[in-house]
Amino acid sequence: DGEVERRVRLIRPTEAHNIPVRFMAETHWVETDGETFAAAWKTEIADVPEFTNATLHMVTGLLLPIWKRLPNDSTRVYRLQTDHGERIIGRKVSPAWAANATTTGAAAITPDDAFTALMDGRTILDLTEGLQLRRVRVMGANRIELSGFDDTMRERLTAYGLFHEIISWKLRMFVPVDANGPVVLARVLDRWLVNRIGEKEAA
Repeated sequence: DGEVERRVRLIRPTEAHNIPVRFMAETHWVETDGETFAAAWKTEIADVPEFTNATLHMVTGLLLPIWKRLPNDSTRVYRLQTDHGERIIGRKVSPAWAANATTTGAAAITPDDAFTALMDGRTILDLTEGLQLRRVRVMGANRIELSGFDDTMRERLTAYGLFHEIISWKLRMFVPVDANGPVVLARVLDRWLVNRIGEKEAA
């Protein structure tokens, strides 16, 4: 309608995201003084681990013969060195691409890898019975949404640990994105197997 939408940037020690000002009342953020904010900031920083572990999928070795078979979303070449001094040169690929490249039958991916891939935002998991998992943006935050469910599945999914919200008069279900996410996802994938691991098109 041509109006200016005021937005606010919410900054935390390890993340930041923007949301419209009109949504602030629905969050847990409150206005405070500088001293209180500084104390809360220091407390949160103290809880941040010094190091984090992550899984990196790479294709290494003689790349030129298979270059055209590699995903074309990024052609960046990485040069890494392990703690033992081994040097590795290769192309980074997504967990979804790695899972598809290393399986010859039904799609296979561990719950931890599935959670990481979904949170990365490029992966879509098609499950049996028409279910689908993908990352979506809701009120300025990333979530993992399960779509395609019917009323007979809702109680079971809630028991597995998914939570639901009514957004624009539609019931939607989400996998938690905190530390419980992989555990909840494991229950879902144990009941509904992965039919296909797809990737979103690069923007």
